[in-house]
Amino acid sequence: MAISKIETDSLASGLVAPTATALTTASGSAPSYSARAWVNFNGTGTVAIRASGNVSSITDNGTGNYTVNFATAMPDADYALNITTATTFGRTMQVDASSDTAAPTTQSTSAVRITAKSTSANAGVDMGNIYVSIFR
Repeated sequence: MAISKIETDSLASGLVAPTATALTTASGSAPSYSARAWVNFNGTGTVAIRASGNVSSITDNGTGNYTVNFATAMPDADYALNITTATTFGRTMQVDASSDTAAPTTQSTSAVRITAKSTSANAGVDMGNIYVSIFR
């Protein structure tokens, strides 16, 4: 027997999706952990966030040098940082947490500073696609 339009409309209007209030870690032999923050941004010209979670802004500190600012602070600075870029074919790049003399900080609870360099020229390079994720 088919359900009538009135019955399906009543069902559809009566359903409410639950709202997540907190993330949890799954139990078992291989628990899962959620990203605490992530961002996909354009690092060339005027730096711009394409999409993000728990990232309030990106600061452009100079060629190939950026700060990812968190909307909500991390519990400590002992988080795992993953940085990925899309690069021009044939160019060898290095992207990491910055520890240069101009900005001796690397990771803090409120932000992380990252750099992108050409390993052949050992110089900063602005990248069009930079992806950062934080796990803790």
